[in-house]
Amino acid sequence: MPVSRYLRWGLPLLLAWVLGACAGPFPQTTFRPVSEFGVRLNDLYLAVFWWAMGVFVVVEGLLVYVLIRYRARPGAAAPARGHGNTILEITWTMAPVLILLVIAVPTMRAIFESDGTPAAGALKIDVVGHQWWWEYRYHRVDPADSTALLVTANELHLPRGKPVGLEMTSGDVIHSFWAPRLGGKRDVIRGRINRLAFTPDSVGVFTGQCAEFCGASHANMRLRVVVEDSATFAAWVKGQRTPPTPADKLPPQLKAGFDVFATMRDEPTNSCMACHTLEGVAGGMMGPNLTHLASRSMIAGATIPNTAEGLARWLRDPPAAKPGSLMPKIGLTEEEIARLVPYLQSLK
Repeated sequence: MPVSRYLRWGLPLLLAWVLGACAGPFPQTTFRPVSEFGVRLNDLYLAVFWWAMGVFVVVEGLLVYVLIRYRARPGAAAPARGHGNTILEITWTMAPVLILLVIAVPTMRAIFESDGTPAAGALKIDVVGHQWWWEYRYHRVDPADSTALLVTANELHLPRGKPVGLEMTSGDVIHSFWAPRLGGKRDVIRGRINRLAFTPDSVGVFTGQCAEFCGASHANMRLRVVVEDSATFAAWVKGQRTPPTPADKLPPQLKAGFDVFATMRDEPTNSCMACHTLEGVAGGMMGPNLTHLASRSMIAGATIPNTAEGLARWLRDPPAAKPGSLMPKIGLTEEEIARLVPYLQSLK
């Protein structure tokens, strides 16, 4: 096939492929930061990128020039040989040194400014990585209440414009917390506290994930950061502080679901109460706190929508819905699932 024919068909296909790759959506892009930490990292990346592009253009331009200017041609005389050019050698040795120095200064500044030390008055949250979900423990959400502690999972709620300080550790293996639009990755290691500090500046839901291979469901260990205005965040905090309705005050339909939740089965570990916390009812610590389960939009490590269908699918067979899940298949009947789902959806 002639070269022109390759170009005629190949160039449009190449262009379509490039444009398709740029079409999006890209919910976890780092190029649209929504915190001052994210902006700092993005600015540093762009500075390094443009210096690298400049070096690429100069080097490749000179290479193309030499290939064309000194290409072999019939009857052309052989080029003269030279020992070297001291000025040229010094130049191409010093130029990279100067470029690296120019890049090193903002890099070092960004490293020291991003050490994880929170600003004064920051909202402090403990982050604990588990196989395969995230636990969040809020301390002093209300500055006037030194004993307040809110515990939730997988969805991190934050107020816009308020500094945040995350202190991270792991309950088992090494994880890595990464919400790309808010800032960089932080390793989450058992027995060690790593810190991340930033101030979110935009309202919205920003997705993230574990960025360190941590087992069978590593790809299903996702997270959602919900940034809200101060009034909405205060309403969320108030809802999280509201205890669940006592069992003796539940309507009959929800009481039937509570009874399923509270039932101890042949195997103690095959019970909701054995692994999950429900304020005033159960104190299990192996799984996510379920006290306000219905206030979350996703379940199962932020992989399944928190709907009646999603809950039923999860309760039937957790390891099938999420490979390697530490929550076993507890053998619920379809009737029990139909009773349990409305009760779980009432936990707001």
